[in-house]
Amino acid sequence: MTVSRHEHAIEGHLLELRKQLHQSLIGTIDFAAADRIGREQFIRDCRARAEQLLERDNHGLSATDRGWLVQGVIDDMVGLGPLEPLLADPTVSDVLVVRHDHVFVEREGRLQPAVAHFRDTVHLMNVIQRIVRNAGRRIDERSPLVDARLPDGSRVNAIIPPLAIDGPQLSIRRFPEKALDLPRLVELGSIAPATAELIRGAVAGRVNIIFSGGAGVGKTTMLNAASAHLAPIERVITIEDAAELRLRGDHVVRLETRAANVEGVGEITPRDLVRNALRMRPDRIIVGECRGAEAFDMMQAMNTGHEGSMSTLHANSARDTLIRLETMLSMGGYDMPVRVLREYVASAIQMVVHMVRLPDGRRVVGEVVEVCGSDESGVRFRTLHRYQLESFRDGRAIGRFEATGEVPDFMARLAARGHHLDPTLFQRGVLTGGHAA
Repeated sequence: MTVSRHEHAIEGHLLELRKQLHQSLIGTIDFAAADRIGREQFIRDCRARAEQLLERDNHGLSATDRGWLVQGVIDDMVGLGPLEPLLADPTVSDVLVVRHDHVFVEREGRLQPAVAHFRDTVHLMNVIQRIVRNAGRRIDERSPLVDARLPDGSRVNAIIPPLAIDGPQLSIRRFPEKALDLPRLVELGSIAPATAELIRGAVAGRVNIIFSGGAGVGKTTMLNAASAHLAPIERVITIEDAAELRLRGDHVVRLETRAANVEGVGEITPRDLVRNALRMRPDRIIVGECRGAEAFDMMQAMNTGHEGSMSTLHANSARDTLIRLETMLSMGGYDMPVRVLREYVASAIQMVVHMVRLPDGRRVVGEVVEVCGSDESGVRFRTLHRYQLESFRDGRAIGRFEATGEVPDFMARLAARGHHLDPTLFQRGVLTGGHAA
């Protein structure tokens, strides 16, 4: 729809009026009272005062425009400004701010422009600073990038000049209010019922698992869903840069890294937390994302009695996952022959669940592989289940889940722990249900 110049003029007038109202309200509100009276009462007080200011100045606005102005000012003062309506929309999974006047959202796996925009770069920076400050982090020229989280658990990344050449960049990854479980992922076509049963048995039977895939393919979602099958009495310790895991167990200890302070001291890395977790009597250790030197400590934990530990890792395939783990060890300053590093990976990891994004934006389990040793050519594995993409028609990916006929060696191990998997889960052929066509 074409917007007339007159409509643009009206919008510009309202935006300027909103800015003036914001400035007037700031001068009349006691922000120190927010902690004393509570957030909800503070918002009600701000709303009442904003309406009084509009009534006093008598701008002749319609009820709709008055409501838009007041809500916009409240969002600017205590929320995320123009992003608030996007974060209230359950269909939005990602919010990506490219410029103050250029915002994208992801819905059902597809990026699209959003109507929201900030007044200017200063307005955008104010919102970024509010997010970072509330999360106990900082962002400035000395520390121009940050990972944080919103109160609802959404993951936030911000990067500002001089690293971001075209201005501040803000990325928000949202998570559903209610974490998805394996049955729901089957309903959505993300996983076949047989694969869900395999993962359930592997988690309950304390198999060490890596959930891999590209950015935004659902690694954390799948790990959260799998965690529903942790034994209630098990002591689980999670380690993350920005806490986003929502595990289902009753005995979960959540640890989060810390950035250095203004003086450049006080940093706590994932590796520090993995080492500390080993002293906390864990049954399992779960690293939210393994991407550096902590890989060695994570695999050491898997090799020294903390069976059933899990992590996520960025990779393009299950094979690349194992190669990347090997590379992280070799780049971590460990003076070991490549053969030893491969054996270390092969002994620590028993299963890799690799997630992929289809051409139409949907996310599915692309491969489930069992790690079964190493040799001169690298870490060996066998594919148990996979998704086979057949075609892409009318904007829709057509494919099927299938079993390769390979039976995992850890079946006997699961049976010894009282978890029996039906052998028909691995019969070669198309897996019924969960069809992603």
